[in-house]
Amino acid sequence: MSSQIPLLVAQSSEFDSGVKKMAQLSARLAYVMMCATLSWGVLIATGWAEKLTGREGLKNGHMVLASLAIAFGCIHAFAFTLIQIGTFSFIKLVLPFVDGGLFRHALGILGLEVMLAIAVLASMRHKVFYRKWLRFHQTAYIAVTITVVHSWFGAIANGNLSVLWLAGLTVLVPTATLALARFLPPEVLQRIGMLDSERGKEPGVGEGDAMDVSVNNEKCHRYGTCQAEAPDVFQLIEDNRLTYNRRPPEEHFAQARAAQRACPMRAIEIRERVK
Repeated sequence: MSSQIPLLVAQSSEFDSGVKKMAQLSARLAYVMMCATLSWGVLIATGWAEKLTGREGLKNGHMVLASLAIAFGCIHAFAFTLIQIGTFSFIKLVLPFVDGGLFRHALGILGLEVMLAIAVLASMRHKVFYRKWLRFHQTAYIAVTITVVHSWFGAIANGNLSVLWLAGLTVLVPTATLALARFLPPEVLQRIGMLDSERGKEPGVGEGDAMDVSVNNEKCHRYGTCQAEAPDVFQLIEDNRLTYNRRPPEEHFAQARAAQRACPMRAIEIRERVK
């Protein structure tokens, strides 16, 4: 009997080693897909995706990347329930800090659960008010941030930081840059060349130009992106109707154009006219 115990321990150790490798691989894939999801989401929301590819929206690509990120994240979490030497129960992997859970584990749990909640609500967005869904969808920035911190803490704890440093940082830098650019004012983006200058603001262009705004109701799906970009021009009211200023003042021209670029359905039309 005593001779069998070391053999069983060795087999368990070998099995756990394989499970941990699976957990590491799925974590790295989830990290890359998560950064790609956020980056592609920003490109779509700002209209830069269309500028880069010449195609409208490409929203399905964002959904595929998000699904892959969540799937690999779930595989990463589930792998810990298979470890034979340890105390990773299902409850401990669902509830942060249960039975003395570590802070880095709690960050990963919270990040994954928020992403799952966003995915569920995304499939139900036609049944909830779009403004509320949009606000909750924006918590993805927080979920990605805490999950990235979880990933780096995990790499440090497992002695993998030297291996992942270059690859992780290479993926993270453009993701963080795009996320930051998403919230910069239009005039700053124009100054650094990420947005075209507005007509009427360039030297030699008539300052008396006016703007007519219209929305194609057949294309519009009431996602609320226009309101997020131009709250002074577009508003979603409680009964899920979109109202907007058809002739916004000149100080709202930049907002209106940002909303037109960001609309995933390309439902906003802008026509310039001379007063």
